[in-house]
Amino acid sequence: MTEATPPVPDYEGLRTTLVARASTLSKRLAQVARFFLNHPEEVAINTLVRLADQAQVPPATITRFAKELGFAGFAELQDVFRQRLLGPRLPYADRMAEPAPKDPDLDQPTQVFGSFVQAAVQSLLRIEQALDTSQLSGFIDILAECDSVHVAAARGAFGLGAYMVYGLSNIGKRAHLIDNIGAMRAEQIFAIGPRDALLVMTFDDYTPETVEAARLTARAGRRVLAITDNELSPVAGLAAHVLYVNEARLGHFRSQVPAMVVCQTLIVSLGRRLGTSWKGNNQNR
Repeated sequence: MTEATPPVPDYEGLRTTLVARASTLSKRLAQVARFFLNHPEEVAINTLVRLADQAQVPPATITRFAKELGFAGFAELQDVFRQRLLGPRLPYADRMAEPAPKDPDLDQPTQVFGSFVQAAVQSLLRIEQALDTSQLSGFIDILAECDSVHVAAARGAFGLGAYMVYGLSNIGKRAHLIDNIGAMRAEQIFAIGPRDALLVMTFDDYTPETVEAARLTARAGRRVLAITDNELSPVAGLAAHVLYVNEARLGHFRSQVPAMVVCQTLIVSLGRRLGTSWKGNNQNR
């Protein structure tokens, strides 16, 4: 067993370290790493036992994860996340640091509704501060200059992908959804031309078909854009530009509100760049 490296002093350094070591982490430790990057506020304020339950790993795995990164234990690693939460870039820190509510009674629709609202609000607060605006500008540059946009988004992200195609089409940009109808995903990807771009959207469980679409497109020398959850996502290293959207969860469901806001931002901004307006029927929006 090799000696652990000295722990990194801040969150940005920790994130860089995790990206660099992604290929060397075991499956369980990689699961913890993704959870920690997706939910930094929760890591800062919750107990080891609660985080282990949320990440669906034994508490000992989180302790082992901390030691793998050179920390004495979880408490020392948690301090890095607490410093981030209290830093100047996160003015909503006080709100996020409030005691976490007890698990909702999912048999009560009003509690389910309130929990989804809270999850959406927290996700929007997070992305407002964390979204990389330089990457956002890069997205618009490529979308504006490409001939056609091909969109790969499946399973939980399918609704976002379908809306993106609908929105792009209504501002005059040719857009195609890679939907694998007739089991012709490979043929649809092959149709991506040298002046086209592929936009992939995948989160958390990383739909294998979407990841494969990104790999095939990148291998063919075509441009890839990605909307995903963190730097450990398998599509992050394949894309020319990446927008990271950390979405809060309620059970197995993700809040799609922040991702939808990002999609609408891309559509409206691209429409302004192209000098076009929305062509759809207002009654059909």
